[in-house]
Amino acid sequence: MNEEKIIYVLDTNILLHEPFAFLSFKEHDVVVPMTVLEELDSIKDRQKDVSRDARVAIRALEDVLVDATPEEVLAGVKLPQNDAEHPSGCLSIFNDYTLEQKTGCLSFNENDNRIINAALYMQEKKSPNKVVLVTKDINMRLKAKGAGLAYVEDYRTDQLIDDIKFLTKGYHKFEGDFWQHVKECESETEGRNTTHYIKRDVLPNTYMNEYLIDESEHFAGKVIGWDDDKLAVTDLSRERLMAKQAWGIHPKNIYQGMAMDALLDPTIDLVILTGPAGCGKTLLALASALEQVIERGLYDKVIVTRSTPEIAESIGFLPGTEEEKMAPWLAAITDSLEVLHKQDENMNGSLDYIMEKANIQFKSVNFMRGRSIQNSLVLLDECQNLTASQLKTIITRCGEGTKLVCSGNLAQIDSNYLTAVTSGLTYIVERFKDFSGSSTINLNGVVRSRLASFAEENL
Repeated sequence: MNEEKIIYVLDTNILLHEPFAFLSFKEHDVVVPMTVLEELDSIKDRQKDVSRDARVAIRALEDVLVDATPEEVLAGVKLPQNDAEHPSGCLSIFNDYTLEQKTGCLSFNENDNRIINAALYMQEKKSPNKVVLVTKDINMRLKAKGAGLAYVEDYRTDQLIDDIKFLTKGYHKFEGDFWQHVKECESETEGRNTTHYIKRDVLPNTYMNEYLIDESEHFAGKVIGWDDDKLAVTDLSRERLMAKQAWGIHPKNIYQGMAMDALLDPTIDLVILTGPAGCGKTLLALASALEQVIERGLYDKVIVTRSTPEIAESIGFLPGTEEEKMAPWLAAITDSLEVLHKQDENMNGSLDYIMEKANIQFKSVNFMRGRSIQNSLVLLDECQNLTASQLKTIITRCGEGTKLVCSGNLAQIDSNYLTAVTSGLTYIVERFKDFSGSSTINLNGVVRSRLASFAEENL
């Protein structure tokens, strides 16, 4: 046996996280313990989105092993290979139910222990080959190490960054004056729009719709294209950004100005707003939605949705229609509506009128699959609690003429299965940063209330 070949033992949560994960280990061998198949079988019939992933994983495994004999399944079946230069490893099923309970080993009472014991058995029998247990369960990784397993890893194939401090902010801030960094520039003016063509080495690592600002009070631009030599930057100017307005709301600083520019731009189909609580993500998105639906007539309706994990004990089932059930979850939207109309003589009457006029609909993420949403403005709030797969489902529901606004705070993840780097919000920020129809703005620089700022920094 090739001593360089690694044997990867997969935990159940890997196949639930990515049903085709067993195809990602190149020339190395992949082992799926029988306990993992048992857990997939118990999950596949639940009335939850994770059940779909379990069914997909089971079918994917069956496609590889369908023509193999029982002996071949235990020994290993060759995985499909991507190309001639990169051979693939083998996939096998390990019957961990045949292992005997030994003194000093973890008990077989828990499924996690069975999977760890299977990896320990292979570590002993397959030496000198490296045996690696792959799991997203932190506690299971600790238990495996404590039980004597030499190699335990998280599944990082789909993890685009290692730390959210490297996450795209959506803008680049130059020290001093922007023009001090520019040695050569060609400019074209059409109407009131000016485009500058500058050397690529001024900002070698850039992406579409990235905003450019500096420490002066005048310059602001946006990257609209590039080639090997030059960047195309449209001149926005700070004055024009700060003069943006939507439904009576004006930006308080340049960060909100950039966000409002992206929100009001009909050529941008996806706007991603990140930042801490209280920085104005929801308020800006809602004001821009009302402006474009009611005043400009660019869209027919506003659809508001969000994920619904609870941060405390459940209050039980809620009565009423889908929209009435979603109302407590979407209180942030109604709070923002009240802020926008607090000066009105009859605020409640104004809210009812706006809800009807803008055709604002509260929808559950659970019922998004299979829909085709046309000519609408979709506000997806708190999407740091969604997985990449769930966000993909929602994004692919957006049909012709629809704009999607995703907002979230990566410091407030309520899901038990996600971290800041594995959140779907992080995933789409990185995946869409080069897409010409998307824009990302981090509102971390926005001045918030003293209470919220102090709590964020000290609690």
